[in-house]
Amino acid sequence: MLTSKQRNYLRKLAVSENPVIYIGKGGIDREITNQSYKAIVARELIKGKVQQNAPIDARSAAEELALHLKADVVTVLGNTFVLFKRNPQHIRIDLPTKKNELK
Repeated sequence: MLTSKQRNYLRKLAVSENPVIYIGKGGIDREITNQSYKAIVARELIKGKVQQNAPIDARSAAEELALHLKADVVTVLGNTFVLFKRNPQHIRIDLPTKKNELK
């Protein structure tokens, strides 16, 4: 579970990222789930985009993928969403905690 400060920090990081997951008219299928898993393991933070012809909205897509990936939904804005999952074997993002809060 992410704190509001951690969520805000991840939102700032995600601004410069390009979407790596695109959900189209096929919705969320096994291929999208596998692609998302590979991306989140490699990056820890992924951005996805739901196309206009998709049968699912961005909030539902983010929650469904987060459930499959055991990830956290960082934010959903319009048709774009951001997911985060810590990779304990290869930590790429240092989240702020009470000890090392960002100023």
